[in-house]
Amino acid sequence: MKKREWNRTFQENRSENLQKNGCRTFRRLLAGFCAALLLAAAPAAGAQAEELPAGYVRSIYTNEPVTAAQAGQRPIAVMMPTDKAAQPSYGIGHAKVLYEIMEEGEISRQLAVIDDWQGLSRIGNIRSCRAYYLPIATEWDPILIHFGGVWYMRDRISLPDIENLSGTYEYGTGGSAPGANKFFRSSDRKAPHNAYISASGITEAASQLGYSLTIRPGYYSAKHFSFAEGVNTLDQYGAGAFTANAISLSDIFPYTKTGFTYNPATGLYDKTIHGSAHKDADGTQLSFANVIIQNTAWTTLDAKGYLAFANYDTTQDGWYFTKGKCIHITWQKTADYSPTRYFDDAGNEIQLNQGKTYIAVAQAGRQPAFS
Repeated sequence: MKKREWNRTFQENRSENLQKNGCRTFRRLLAGFCAALLLAAAPAAGAQAEELPAGYVRSIYTNEPVTAAQAGQRPIAVMMPTDKAAQPSYGIGHAKVLYEIMEEGEISRQLAVIDDWQGLSRIGNIRSCRAYYLPIATEWDPILIHFGGVWYMRDRISLPDIENLSGTYEYGTGGSAPGANKFFRSSDRKAPHNAYISASGITEAASQLGYSLTIRPGYYSAKHFSFAEGVNTLDQYGAGAFTANAISLSDIFPYTKTGFTYNPATGLYDKTIHGSAHKDADGTQLSFANVIIQNTAWTTLDAKGYLAFANYDTTQDGWYFTKGKCIHITWQKTADYSPTRYFDDAGNEIQLNQGKTYIAVAQAGRQPAFS
């Protein structure tokens, strides 16, 4: 399918999805569209009223001040493992948004969205992709970086809007291997836990393949999360906000036993994995201002245990954690390049705090524990 034909089909599918989701979805999308227009009218202000220095804007990932040049750079989305033998990963501390999702064998995997990847000499290790990561990655229009994948992602990853680098055949049993010569293996670990790429390798591969290193206007969404003015303590929810100084995702991810502990000194949740602090290879503790649990319908595809997740939905729920508290939420996503949006039980879009965000896409029926 030619790119022009695919774009037309994409727009037709978006319209059909919006019609099916009814008036409530339309009102939410309209509100988001209006908010995006307001942000576009005052790009330097972002969601906060204070003025920024000349040449600075607010990051769509964290709402923190960044240079306009950095904001215009295209992010990468890197598949990274949670295997105990694969820790720690290089560059994961730079992830402004970190997703964790279950895979076959009751082991999860991570998708790290990194906007300031330029200059990193070692990124990874890098693992294979699954089909359900693709609609998540496209929300950010990144260069997707992975080491192969599975047959189930064949049709989608082959379409021309996806720009990816893969260390081997894109979907395991076939496809091309774009940029494969820019990946490298280290001698300090055994395969498959020793595959990496560098920022210079990404830049060179992108140049060879004709990939844009700046945001693509036809795909990039200038409005993603809604950020609070000032600090959102969740106090406005009264008894509807629960104490959540400790979060356990052991029921969701029983292998990694992912957890978070609220640090009142920093106002952030410090992440743990396999019972220990989750750190970048440079020693940086992974900490997040926002933690989201996104319960998602799912199914098992075959005898090998490959999974499928319903990335597009308007009825599933979840939880939002920040500042030692949490509230129940719902979420919606209607198209590949449309951001996933999160709402409180009154139907208002939740206001995230400035900083990094962790998102667990959880199998429906598996819940977090918190206290």
